[in-house]
Order: sequence, then C-alpha cells, then structure tokens
Amino acid sequence: MQAENLNGGQELLCINTEKVYDWIVNEASFDLTLADLDLPVGPTGDLLECTDIDLSTVSCAVTPASLAVDGVPPIVILDRIDQEFVIDGALVTLQLVNIRKNFNVTISVDLVPAMGGGTVEVGSALFTRCEQVILCAPTGTDVSVSYTELDCFVCTADCVTAGTDVDMLTDITVTVRLCQSIQSTFDVTLEITADFCTPRDMLPIPPCPAPTIPPQCPVIFPTTAG
Repeated sequence: MQAENLNGGQELLCINTEKVYDWIVNEASFDLTLADLDLPVGPTGDLLECTDIDLSTVSCAVTPASLAVDGVPPIVILDRIDQEFVIDGALVTLQLVNIRKNFNVTISVDLVPAMGGGTVEVGSALFTRCEQVILCAPTGTDVSVSYTELDCFVCTADCVTAGTDVDMLTDITVTVRLCQSIQSTFDVTLEITADFCTPRDMLPIPPCPAPTIPPQCPVIFPTTAG
C-alpha cells in the first residue's frame, strides 16, 4: 500500500521502536563481606601501616561490572518461568524472572595528616547478587535493568598487622543500596499517522562590536603650560 499525504501535512509512517511489555521500579539493599585487603604503597614508596591511615574514613564505591574489564556482564537473565496469576478476576500468565547482577566494590581510605593526607585506594572485589521479579516477559522479550541510584557505605572495618608484617584491612562489611528500573521489551514496527518534524529557526550571529576607545586621563595629560 502506498502512503498518501494527509490533511495537515501528516503522513502514514512505519517506524521501528520498542514495545514495553512490562516495567517496574524498585529498591533493594544487601550486605557484602570483603576478604582481607593489604594496604597499598604510600606516597613515600613504602607499604602503608595501620598508623598511616584514618580508619574512620574507610569508604567504598560500587559500580556495575564490565564485560571488557571484569570478564562478566553487569546483568545476566538466568531464566524465566511461566506462572499463572489472577489479576482483577482474570487469569493471566506472567513470568518469574531470575536475574544475576555483578558489581565491583572499591575500598578507599584517607591518610593521616602526618602522611600528607589524601585518599588512597586499598583494593576492590567483584560481587554477584541474584533476585527474582514477576514480569510480563514471555520468551523472545528482552529484560533490561538500569540503575537510577547505586551507592554504598562501609559498616565495619579494622586494620591489623599480618604475620608477614604487612598491614591489612580486615572485617570489612559494606551495605549496598540501589534503585533500579526493570523493563521487558520487544522490537516492533508500528504504522502511525504523524507530522514530520521541521527544523528550528537559525539563531542570528551577533554582529562585530564597534571599536572602543580606552579610558582617558585628562587630569594628568596633556598638561597645560602656566
């Protein structure tokens, strides 16, 4: 069928887009326990000791894993299982979706003033957490997870000297909090009637400024002969 121009400048168009089958936004938090982390080399070139750091400033940063860097993707959809639900009196089939999420948690600490202050990175660890959500996500749809907020704080941390005289952070527990948007989508081609967009007007380029004369000093120059 050949599309014809419609009144008002509209045309019958076919566009490629994504249909959102389902969409939820939720919040989650979980606790992590990190293995012992050796203190790194300090600004003097020597290994840091417990007395060189301010233990009250141990902090963390959490980011989704990277397939290129960590060898694992940030999100893996493990499987989806059909389940029947009665919603508003109607029997519907939805999917129990099992999701695996991979994170990187990096631990940092501030140096004491005697060491010049500043923040040093102690180490990082890769973590995996799984969850289940109920979605309309039949086979063939894509399930995506995006984070609107992802942060963490260090709950506990201690510093000890190991038997090899290497000081390390121990008993590190971290609480991670995230807000996430989870969607199931599928690529579709739609036929719609719409107006074509038109470009905006050009903004005028400011004209060249007129020449200006620097401030004068008539009080001191020129002088008047008396």
